[in-house]
Amino acid sequence: MNFPVFFVLRSAAASLLAVAFGSLPALAQPSGAVGDDFIYRIVKDDTLIELAQRYTEAPGNWSVLQNLNAVAEPTLLPIGLELRIPFSLIPVVPTQATVSHVAGQTAVNGQPLGKGQAVAEGDTVSTGPAGYVTMALSDGSTLTVPASSSMRFDRLRAFRGTGLIDTIFTMREGSLESRVAPQDTGVGRFEIRTPVSITGVRGTRLRVHAQAQGSQSEVLEGAAHLASGAGQMARLRPGQGAAIDAGGKMLGVRPLLPAPDLGNMTRGGAGWVLSFPPVPGAAEYLVRVASDEAGTELHSSRRFATPDITFGAPGAGTYYVLVRAIDADGVMGRDASLAFQGHTLLRSSDGMPIATAHGPHVRLTEY
Repeated sequence: MNFPVFFVLRSAAASLLAVAFGSLPALAQPSGAVGDDFIYRIVKDDTLIELAQRYTEAPGNWSVLQNLNAVAEPTLLPIGLELRIPFSLIPVVPTQATVSHVAGQTAVNGQPLGKGQAVAEGDTVSTGPAGYVTMALSDGSTLTVPASSSMRFDRLRAFRGTGLIDTIFTMREGSLESRVAPQDTGVGRFEIRTPVSITGVRGTRLRVHAQAQGSQSEVLEGAAHLASGAGQMARLRPGQGAAIDAGGKMLGVRPLLPAPDLGNMTRGGAGWVLSFPPVPGAAEYLVRVASDEAGTELHSSRRFATPDITFGAPGAGTYYVLVRAIDADGVMGRDASLAFQGHTLLRSSDGMPIATAHGPHVRLTEY
């Protein structure tokens, strides 16, 4: 049985919110969610009346905030205080996610998914064994769903007037890689539920993986407070990860494995060939091909037991190979990337690349 794991993530950068719904003053500090409350970190010149107006659209709610937070003087708020604002007081509007990249077999509610398509609250997005989807939220956050994954949008909304996202997802299986509020806008709530639950804050990059054997989480930017189903507590800082086994036991916080030193690649009969020094502590390697160096436009993904890998591209043009080491508990390390040139492939009438009897795609440059 898998147990929930809870995270609260932090970023050190200040926020400058400028989205379609409006804007926040410079240095505003939206700091995610704890339970049923939105958390706002007080900065110079904040008052309860002004914050009640900004987030609840009712300045009279200042007294509710005063009582909830045990504030002695509503006009003299301690800088750095994490003010709790109940979500029940915050007006929200529906929003959508927009598909920015799709490859292979993908679906929304069982129907084929296409680039530019909108995904709404209540929808389920799934990917096949070679399917990949990336979606953008209203604040610019991106969600990349790799192959063999399924996630449901339980809540997909935004704070009215400020545009802070208010989102809850349930992942049934697979992985999710997210860049939360990349413009450093802050979020109202960003939570992923599988055997783990994550509340994201500002400018946070995190990865979550869930299987029957447990779960793994990695924080590349930001920080996280983690609590396992067995009652263990830990803080994940930037560049750290942790695994939880199927019984809810935390297997220890550890530094993410470093990016491999990839060196030079060569062309081989089945595509590109690359051998590199083993990463200490690596049990295997994840090798992905994408159209962009950030890995948000994925086309393929394979695991290799040794640092001797092969890869190719789905067509002509510039692509990127991204390689990360994975430790024995399944925690993934940092990516290394190299640009390479793809081949023009022979395709069928429906646009799909044609493979040889031995597996590799037929490359037109060979004929």
